[in-house]
Amino acid sequence: MGDTLYKGNMSDLPDLSDPPQPDLPAPSSGDGHGYLETLNDSQLEAVEAMDGPVLVLAGAGTGKTRVLITRLAHILMQGRANPHQILAVTFTNKAALEMRERVAALVQRPVEGWWVGTFHATGARILRAHADTVGLKSNFTILDADDQIRLVKQLMPNHQIDDKKTPPRAVSGIIQRWKDRGLPPDKVSDAEATTQAGGGAHALYAEYQDRLKVLNAADFGDLLLHGLTLFQDHPDILKSYQHRFRYLLVDEYQDTNVAQYLWLRLLAQAHKNICCVGDDDQSIYSWRGAEVENILRFEKDFPDARVVRLERNYRSTPHILAAASGLIDHNEGRHGKTLWTDLNDGEKVRVTGVWDGEEEARITGEEIEALHTKKQPLNQIAVLVRAGFQTREFEERLITLGVPYRVIGGPRFYERQEIRDAIAYLRVTVQPDDDLAFERIVNLPKRGLGPATLQTVHRLARAEGIPLTQAVERLVESDEIKPKPRETLAALLESFRRWRGDVGLLPHPELAEQILDQSGYTAMWRDKQTVDAPGRLENLKEMIIALEDFETLGEFMEHVSLVMENDDSNVTDKVNLMTLHGAKGLEFDTVFLAGWEEGLFPHPRTLDDSGVAGLEEERRLAYVGLTRARKQAFVTFAANRRIHGQWNSAMPSRFIDELPEDHVDIRSPTGLYGGGQAGGFSDRSGVFDNNRRQRGQWRSRPELVEDVARSSDDTDFQVGQRVFHQKFGYGKINAVDGGKLEIAFEKAGDKKVMASFVDVV
Repeated sequence: MGDTLYKGNMSDLPDLSDPPQPDLPAPSSGDGHGYLETLNDSQLEAVEAMDGPVLVLAGAGTGKTRVLITRLAHILMQGRANPHQILAVTFTNKAALEMRERVAALVQRPVEGWWVGTFHATGARILRAHADTVGLKSNFTILDADDQIRLVKQLMPNHQIDDKKTPPRAVSGIIQRWKDRGLPPDKVSDAEATTQAGGGAHALYAEYQDRLKVLNAADFGDLLLHGLTLFQDHPDILKSYQHRFRYLLVDEYQDTNVAQYLWLRLLAQAHKNICCVGDDDQSIYSWRGAEVENILRFEKDFPDARVVRLERNYRSTPHILAAASGLIDHNEGRHGKTLWTDLNDGEKVRVTGVWDGEEEARITGEEIEALHTKKQPLNQIAVLVRAGFQTREFEERLITLGVPYRVIGGPRFYERQEIRDAIAYLRVTVQPDDDLAFERIVNLPKRGLGPATLQTVHRLARAEGIPLTQAVERLVESDEIKPKPRETLAALLESFRRWRGDVGLLPHPELAEQILDQSGYTAMWRDKQTVDAPGRLENLKEMIIALEDFETLGEFMEHVSLVMENDDSNVTDKVNLMTLHGAKGLEFDTVFLAGWEEGLFPHPRTLDDSGVAGLEEERRLAYVGLTRARKQAFVTFAANRRIHGQWNSAMPSRFIDELPEDHVDIRSPTGLYGGGQAGGFSDRSGVFDNNRRQRGQWRSRPELVEDVARSSDDTDFQVGQRVFHQKFGYGKINAVDGGKLEIAFEKAGDKKVMASFVDVV
């Protein structure tokens, strides 16, 4: 989780009696220090509202961090509290460090003895002081995720949980979700206890907690769950911390889970001097346990609360802010605020429809080149996508153009673990002597090959000077290794021989998909049931799609090698590629928002799992994306999109329809589908008049979609016609399916291609 947890010895633990009071400056208006002079009226109100509960609704780009820092400094400079009497909690160590440094700069002296850190670090610090009350010792170990899963796996046989149906990682996830909601084993409802993991997860949870105590260990969820037990079951301990902390400050309150919410509410009951800063419109982490209801119910928890809205935005142009505000206004679960700025209007949000993802990447690349020609730094440009697999086409295009880029929040497409693994399978298929590739996947997925077996293989390969696959071939014919691993290795070799025999007989995308399926690699990710597993499966399908752009498997792998060599780490000015989730907290001059289509954004899995609540979170994600832009925002949608290896005729996202007309500029390509020059754009003002949703469904004749996605039926393609494709050459049409054709090419074989890429000859 990235927290630096408190792991000191007993002598480092907090003394609950009040320590000697350090000398503080006499109460002052602060005018002499000037730290209030740069605040606007709303920011100043939030800083000076020091008595009682305060909720600061800080819109994107409104100076939230400045308010937090200045408020902390003001409490100290006014003599309201000493540093050790303030608790400030954040979600990252980086934010906590920044808070320390900036407050010290404002008060012009080091601030010693105060409590500032992440929820988990602060929870660990308190828990170590009172570990014995929950059955632990003060030097307890904090388990990481791998240790948690390993312990769960050990306990699963005791509760008849089939690890094939419910993997250990999934069971661990169930337990952590209960902890995020502040539920120890005895508070889990009967309904949940009987439905999770066939009814076995609840009993396992109880044994898991008992086992942790025997091990003198706690996991991350326990750092707050045990804290709740301390406060709820030991009023004297709660009272001591309530007395200690006269002021509580909470950053990113919209991202708190239930356990964090309960923990804070208990601490705040005495003085009620709690200030929570957040933005309900930027709550996008429900999949991590965040509850937007925490910030929405603040005024019910504290009826006398003061609510301060920070609405003056210092980041974006009026058109961008108005578009974002108009979009988010469709959410019902929000406090409500309207961002404004005194900056010049700037450009409207440009919405462009394209034919497919490849076209989307092409026009985006062209816009980036044009911006860079106008001296805009590349590091001030970002491409934001809903799903990680979408980055591939943009990466490929930027590589073609020679534009340096970085992927924020994860590796570049071909550097991702699952893609490297898949390519390793393909490398061994084509080149059996590739030891590095074979070593990577010989036991992936797990095949029960232990270290002793693999050492025997390596020892023979070194002794004979032969590749690992040849060493395996010799060993499976001998008794050097035990029967079970010998059978496993023999089966793996046979699989590679079979796949190798299909090279040139099967289309290479089909062969690659077959290899991943038959090896068990696809099933491995499908069975993991982790948060990242669906994304990894999407990436594998995207790789299969990428194979279709190459004549042979060898050509594809050569391309990948060149791509991997393309990264120049010495270049610092690079375009930023990332998911919308990864963009929160960042800002750029220009933002490209790609893939705004139904079936992709809003994401169907979120809608299926959470219904209206999921839709509102997806809309908040769109709002976050728009408000990352300072000067320009480009939204694109494609009429056709390959998702999970299947072509889909896509409709524009409902979020496009919700953008206010006065602040968007609708454009669609001309030339590709009739009229104009190829690559040009025509203004389509007023398109929304014919592009409305009725009762949640798109009309069958939206003007923009018809213009962009006009199929090539207009060209009257017929079965039997001879055609030419720029990449695949000459061929004959075997079938016509709207804008898609099945063609038997003379050299490339049978292919499914888009009709717009084909000419009749």
